[in-house]
Amino acid sequence: MDRYSKFEDAPVSSFSIKLSDKYVMCRVCERRCLLKNGEKGYCGNRVNVNGKVHVIGYGLLSAIESRPIEIKPLFHFWPNSTALTFSNWGCNFHCPWCQNYHLSFQVPDIRRQKIYPPAKLVKLALKNGDEGLCASFNEPTTQLEYLVDVFKLAKKEGLYNSIVSNGYMTSEALKALYEAGLDGLNFDIKGCFETYNRFIGALDPMVVFRNARMALDLGVHVEMVYLMITKANDWEECVHWVLKRHVEILGENVPLHINRYYPVWKYHEPSTDIGKLVKTYHVAKEEYNIAYVYLGNIGDWRYESTYCPKCNKPLIMRVGYRVLKYNVTGDNRCPYCGAKIHIVGKYVENKSPIMLF
Repeated sequence: MDRYSKFEDAPVSSFSIKLSDKYVMCRVCERRCLLKNGEKGYCGNRVNVNGKVHVIGYGLLSAIESRPIEIKPLFHFWPNSTALTFSNWGCNFHCPWCQNYHLSFQVPDIRRQKIYPPAKLVKLALKNGDEGLCASFNEPTTQLEYLVDVFKLAKKEGLYNSIVSNGYMTSEALKALYEAGLDGLNFDIKGCFETYNRFIGALDPMVVFRNARMALDLGVHVEMVYLMITKANDWEECVHWVLKRHVEILGENVPLHINRYYPVWKYHEPSTDIGKLVKTYHVAKEEYNIAYVYLGNIGDWRYESTYCPKCNKPLIMRVGYRVLKYNVTGDNRCPYCGAKIHIVGKYVENKSPIMLF
């Protein structure tokens, strides 16, 4: 397939419902866009054509490259592996600090962009020697129907499937991804209620925790990212709200990545204070007893490495998003005290360290 000549040639979404002769509702994310005839949804990937939602973004990819799984970040999922990482266009959020704004805030162009068939993507992952695939860069659920098709084919070839997402999909969409073969995910919790309402135009951060809990209950591996943004989600009450919800809803063993923000796109407050990041790291570990806490975007291996939650011995050393030392037993235990270490998938040996800074 080269491209669609017109919108009605694009696939029809099964994640929609006709409410009346005038409106169709998209059921991919919790925005649940109400679309009149000829109207596109918030993410720009779906359009109502005569009462049916057509997925005009299906297979129109914006990036494809093999990347370390640690850069997602996923630190406890197939350590040291690589995933063929891909994205399309658009997003259901418009975060003013988005580092991938050049992808997230453009809509698919069916007149110019070629379709990348799912089978071709899976074949490329196998050719590259990747252990799996990952939908990332922009919001993956904007290409939900495409992901379902890709994941089914990848699973048949023995590849893992993962996503990096804002977690604002409907339960129906998450279930579809799981049934297609989703193995691991990273959700971005962007802060407390004020953050979502003031900066993102989304109402309820509890949707993210609801979906993360649902994924855990389905058996999907979950890690969370909290990008600590100056004057957007970094005050004490907001920090404690995030940490408390993490423990109460997801549990102490779900890894938490606390990442440093840098000014980008439309948000120009100073970069996150490192002292505040370090303080939050210790609060998460010592006050909330989160077993696996990391600091990202600061380039310090001490905060990117995994320590035994029982004896605190260093077990996995990471530098530049690659594993340089892996000291966990074959049955995922600490070799010093025997404590169980939360790891999903196999540790991949003999992959050259790729330094990405």
